[in-house]
Amino acid sequence: MEQILKTLTLDFFGKGKHKISPEKLFDIENSFLLDVRSKEEAASISVKMEFHPNIESKNIPINEIPDRIDEIPKEKFIAVFCPANVRAAIVYAYLLSKGFPNVQILEGGYSALTEAIKPGKVLKLLKS
Repeated sequence: MEQILKTLTLDFFGKGKHKISPEKLFDIENSFLLDVRSKEEAASISVKMEFHPNIESKNIPINEIPDRIDEIPKEKFIAVFCPANVRAAIVYAYLLSKGFPNVQILEGGYSALTEAIKPGKVLKLLKS
């Protein structure tokens, strides 16, 4: 973890290397949207990404990540998601410390994701 923390410099954060926009996530071929909200939150409003075949989506609550880490594919790009990015930031650092090479936080949390999947934008993605 010490080595991970040493890489988190002003340059790193200033250039946004820790985050990805929903629109950029939609363009990545082999990606995994890791929803770290509680089971109750995910059951209230689910995020499935069924019409985005390049994105596998799974809810693993933050408190279950250590026990379910084998369900997170190391070979895929991983975007970590929660409403305000607090839990996402914790899981982001945890996954980096566990050797996951390609992890970022979904920028803007829930509101950015819902903005990116408005009808016109989804239609444009599906037609491209």
